[in-house]
Amino acid sequence: MEHSRIAVAGSSGLIGSALVRSLRADGHEVVRLVRRVPGSKDEVRWDPEGGTVDAAGLAGCDAVVNLAGANVGSRRWTEAYKTKLRCGRVRGTTALAKAMASLPPEERPRVFVNGSAIGYYGETGERTVDESAPPGEGFLPSLVVDWEGAAAPAQEAGVRTVFTRTGLVVAREGGAWGRLFPLFKAGLGGRMGNGRQYWSFVSLHDEVAAIRHLIDRGDLSGPFNVTAPHPLTNREITEAMGRVLRRPTLFTVPAPVLQTVLGEMAGDVLGSQRVLPTRLSESGFTFAFPEIEGAIRAAAG
Repeated sequence: MEHSRIAVAGSSGLIGSALVRSLRADGHEVVRLVRRVPGSKDEVRWDPEGGTVDAAGLAGCDAVVNLAGANVGSRRWTEAYKTKLRCGRVRGTTALAKAMASLPPEERPRVFVNGSAIGYYGETGERTVDESAPPGEGFLPSLVVDWEGAAAPAQEAGVRTVFTRTGLVVAREGGAWGRLFPLFKAGLGGRMGNGRQYWSFVSLHDEVAAIRHLIDRGDLSGPFNVTAPHPLTNREITEAMGRVLRRPTLFTVPAPVLQTVLGEMAGDVLGSQRVLPTRLSESGFTFAFPEIEGAIRAAAG
């Protein structure tokens, strides 16, 4: 990638902050979208819930990457929180897409990389799915369908648009694994429910590398599953965590307990998603950490 100007929404999150570090380390100019009054020339103001963004700040950017949105797994899915999850993602994406479309053609970004999620597929059990599969049923699949659909104004304006359907990111700093590491290091880790549900994971390193790959490749558009090529069951991942961290994994969290603590969100912890990165692999992308033990070691430092 030649030195580029890239706007990043959600730059303070787990994936966004890692992406910004990676881009800047290679000499790219990063414009961060912020919700407050900008404090420097590399910041642009926006309000994803309100659906507004300073379009002029996107003019001349080579790419826009949208990773913004309230954390799906940070709290119980009350009706109020589900509304927050939907508003931030759908309205924020709509605002960015419309802002890009409003710019003169010569000032529009070449590519819009919009964060998405494997929640699109819903429950898959032991069945493998890739980008050719239809959406599942339930709150998350419907949210992801609307989230991706909100990018339509950019697509219709000729901006190459990519959706990164991300799996469970293996990282110490946040996300689901950010909660798992302390438990396992304390010897309190164990399988969840019966442990037979598939978890489709990806290392933080590979997540960032995949986004950059999709920015660079001008011939790629549409949905891409950003998951390692070998999804594993919760039981297998639990055993791998124990081996890498050298801790026992004797504890089990029964399904009824998870349902009591997490409410509707427990369905995604106990649910099975066996997702393959078919299009990403076919595009020539190579995973640095295709196996779970390597991903865990990379995250553990």
